[in-house]
Amino acid sequence: MLDLSRLRALHAVSVHGSVGAAAEALGYTPSAVSQQIAKLERETRSTLLERRGRGVALTEEARHLAATAQELLAIVERAETTLEERRGRPSGQLRVAAFASAARGLLPGVLAELAAAHPALEVRLTEVDPHLSTDLVARGVTDLAVAHDWDIARLPTPDGVEQAVIGDDLCDLVVPEGHPFTRRERVRRTDLNGQRWVSQPPGRVCHDWLVRTLRAVGVQPDIAHVVEENHTQVALVAAGLGIAVIPRLGTGPLPPGAVAVPLEPVPTRRLYALWRTGASRRPAITEAVRVLRAHWPPPGYPEPPARGRVARPGDAGGVPGAADGSRQ
Repeated sequence: MLDLSRLRALHAVSVHGSVGAAAEALGYTPSAVSQQIAKLERETRSTLLERRGRGVALTEEARHLAATAQELLAIVERAETTLEERRGRPSGQLRVAAFASAARGLLPGVLAELAAAHPALEVRLTEVDPHLSTDLVARGVTDLAVAHDWDIARLPTPDGVEQAVIGDDLCDLVVPEGHPFTRRERVRRTDLNGQRWVSQPPGRVCHDWLVRTLRAVGVQPDIAHVVEENHTQVALVAAGLGIAVIPRLGTGPLPPGAVAVPLEPVPTRRLYALWRTGASRRPAITEAVRVLRAHWPPPGYPEPPARGRVARPGDAGGVPGAADGSRQ
């Protein structure tokens, strides 16, 4: 009889693309995952992984087993959901994935409340890029995800995945201190022509929002610097190297040299909780979603900079959260 834990290891390699990434997702060492798959190869008398360059590729037999594993894991999830539902309280393991600024600015309080209220529930958090979240939930790699979208590109929800709105994360236009925009009562998107920008890499939702939104009002953004993390973007702005649109969640107070000004309409991204339909009745899911929504907005989340008064470094109206910042 095939061992489910070994099938789970193979399924993780199939989903994540490498033994190392699978090990990280499962909380194992790469050696442990390799051993599980080696045992599965002996059980099935089949070669499951083949060397390809510096990585590995699944054989045809491995792809068949990985698909079977996904079906079996779905059956196990339904059984676990039924048992937990009968107990009537959150318990077992809950795997949560969240994008970086949510993991920094929202999840600590949520996880602390869940741990205190439900000692039988073990929550494990993994930081992932938001565009990967839906697929990870659909494939059964994670139980619950916190993701976001912008008005230009709504979050896709395939069959078998449900969602609930957590809240709206407002964004500020961050400019160098002394920039002409700091003397304006308001800045509109049509005013942004001729500016140099600091932005996330192409292909990220935040980058695509910036380019498509400005082009829609006849502005071609000059993206001078492409960086991943919010605090790096803010540091470049503070050095006078450009301007940036920065979400407020989990970014941190602005350093000297950077100033938040109100941009109209206010850029907004919406946060969602995602989970599989088959787990909808699971008390751990319903309770985690409830607590996520109850914690929005997180403590210290301020109002946007007031018109006619820009937020200076250290002001309560500046970008809130952690001092070290995070990716969007």
